[in-house]
Amino acid sequence: MAKAIHGGPDLSPGQKVVITAFDDIPEHSFEISEVFDDCVGGYSLSGPLAGEYGEPDFSMILRVIQD
Repeated sequence: MAKAIHGGPDLSPGQKVVITAFDDIPEHSFEISEVFDDCVGGYSLSGPLAGEYGEPDFSMILRVIQD
């Protein structure tokens, strides 16, 4: 399993990240719209949840996608 990144202070709205696979959902890209104390809010950009809002914990973020 890939090691997740941690630390909300390094994350900001507008960043794109990769969310780890969970349940039957594969690894997918996600755009952050808000950063909270323990998670981020935003929308899935790919996979079966594309277009859906979610609030994944920091531990689910694998990496930041560099533009």
